[in-house]
Amino acid sequence: MSNPAHDFHEEEDDQGEIFLDEDDIIRESTVDDEDLPDADDQSVDEPDDDDSMHTFTGHNGELYTVVCSPTDPTLVATGGGDDRGFLWRIGVGDYAFELQGHKDSVSSLSFSTDGLLLASGSLDGIIQIWDVANGVLKKTLEGPGGGIEWVRWHPRGHLVLAGSEDCTVWMWNADNGSYLNMFSGHGSNVSCGDFTPDGKTICTGSADATLRIWNPKSGENIHVIQGHPYHTAGLTCLAISSDSTLAYTGSEDGSIHIVNITTGKVVSSLSSHSDSVECVGLAPSSPWAATGSMDKKLVIWDLPSSSARATCEHEDGVTCLTWLGQSNYLATGCGDGKVRVWDSRSGDCVRTFSGHTETIQSLSVSANQEFLVSVSTDGTARVFEIAEYK
Repeated sequence: MSNPAHDFHEEEDDQGEIFLDEDDIIRESTVDDEDLPDADDQSVDEPDDDDSMHTFTGHNGELYTVVCSPTDPTLVATGGGDDRGFLWRIGVGDYAFELQGHKDSVSSLSFSTDGLLLASGSLDGIIQIWDVANGVLKKTLEGPGGGIEWVRWHPRGHLVLAGSEDCTVWMWNADNGSYLNMFSGHGSNVSCGDFTPDGKTICTGSADATLRIWNPKSGENIHVIQGHPYHTAGLTCLAISSDSTLAYTGSEDGSIHIVNITTGKVVSSLSSHSDSVECVGLAPSSPWAATGSMDKKLVIWDLPSSSARATCEHEDGVTCLTWLGQSNYLATGCGDGKVRVWDSRSGDCVRTFSGHTETIQSLSVSANQEFLVSVSTDGTARVFEIAEYK
């Protein structure tokens, strides 16, 4: 598929070539070479190298979040600081559906597991539920007194969970818009959270340096994990094992701790980073984890031994990561505007994707694992082809 911008320039080039002979020359002038622009000079907005096969430019501000549909290989949702979200399609330059109605930055987007609904969370404290097939606003969910930090769906139903800057977590039924529960106890903004994959438990992390484990039905706070040997600064990211037994949390203090969800005990710690851990992801097909930090490092961990398998150096802080389908490859987003693909077995960088001019904020993989979509504070979303890394 082609970049629509490229198509536009090709049409301009189709006007035909114009030839001049000596009779057409009016005057010859000598020009100093230093006065000539370099052939590869580009405007500030145009990257020198662009490896993307599609660029979405519908936003007019910084982008913060991207998510690909779990069922439709070309459908993507993006949100940003222009208070707008968009649904758009990879390779289709003239299609975009605007998610209208938010009054502040769209900070989080999430598709339901079946791909039928999309939740958009905003710093205005509102969550909107969109019918994806019909492109209509289905429900507006209210309650939190602060901005929405993240939105997640129950793995097997249309229940929505959201964490807020006002220290609370809320749960609704997205089909009828009804409020189901509010989870209160954190002492600062709730920075990360999710249902366990079995849907029976909720885990939430906060800037108050605690992890809380909840019963979704009763709202009961089952465990509070805090103090030594847990984090000493706010939690930034969370991943939960596929068997719903372990929570992996990263923090501003540079540490990663592993918590037994049933007992509430810290069972292991991963120590290597020297700055805030921004992202954590569990390998889908091996007992490994990956963590990215502002210390410019991606670390691949062997979980049985709690030891680092590989340390992958970057030019700037690592802001986000995602494993590529069921493969041994993963991608990182970085403060230098680059998206890098890594082989977790060797720790080698096998591909660097250029195109963005500012920090990468979020990454998502298409349902068919053929495309990687990134969003940046440069105001664009870019699509890179990753079929060879399946």
